[in-house]
Amino acid sequence: MLTLAYDDGVADDLNRIAEHLLEHDVSDPAGRLREVTEALGMLRKHPFIGRPVKENRRELVIGRGSRGYLALYAIDHAKNRVVVLAIRSQRELGYSREY
Repeated sequence: MLTLAYDDGVADDLNRIAEHLLEHDVSDPAGRLREVTEALGMLRKHPFIGRPVKENRRELVIGRGSRGYLALYAIDHAKNRVVVLAIRSQRELGYSREY
């Protein structure tokens, strides 16, 4: 099984998502964030579940509609890990950082 690592900017992404949920009075914002982190945990056992995007990057689709998010990640075979690079809402136009 692979380990799961996070790029430095992922904490900012999760904070941005949490702020958005709180701003819009979404019920159970903690539960929504938990759904995202639980889905990311699946990457340890199933790193190829996400769709290929560009270069050595893949994208995991989490949920759908207003509960939908995308996680950009890379598989680092040399270190036997999956690195989550960024997370965004499916309704956002792009990631907050370039990869």
